[in-house]
Amino acid sequence: MTVEGNAARSCGTCTLCCKLLRIAELDKPQGVWCAHARPGQGCAIYAERPKECRTFHCGYLVAPELSEEWHPVKSKIVLVAEPGGGVTAVVDPGRADAWKQEPYYSRLKAWAADVVQRKQGVLVRIGKRTIAVLPDRDIDLGIMDSGEKVLVEQISGPRGVSYSARRASVPRTDVAGIER
Repeated sequence: MTVEGNAARSCGTCTLCCKLLRIAELDKPQGVWCAHARPGQGCAIYAERPKECRTFHCGYLVAPELSEEWHPVKSKIVLVAEPGGGVTAVVDPGRADAWKQEPYYSRLKAWAADVVQRKQGVLVRIGKRTIAVLPDRDIDLGIMDSGEKVLVEQISGPRGVSYSARRASVPRTDVAGIER
């Protein structure tokens, strides 16, 4: 996933991030609709929305290589670029299996093969449940608190390279305070 903008794309009437992500400035927890969201219409306070909403751009908006299938309204997935190159796919719990469907799953696996070299990961978040997507397997890390981080490791052994992911207690907030 790149971080270049795509001028042809905009949020439009999509409000999935308004449901799935925590918005600290509004004291809105993850998984709960923002009071200002108008599903199917947009944000009621778009022009005056908080800074963390203004500075957040989902992966669909910033990655021109993603097809229209990745639009959050269609995919039910909000992609979040993590510092250092990792990716988190925040999935609508109403479609918890969406990330396992194509074209999503194969792209998540390709990203995992790329970012694992930098000890970064591809995570899937469904509510508070976190799944690490690795090149060779997926690891369900279960329910994770917002202060926990996932550490991805490459392991060389007699059968070649394998990968592992584990939990570690480290804050996972970005500069704007949006917890993933």
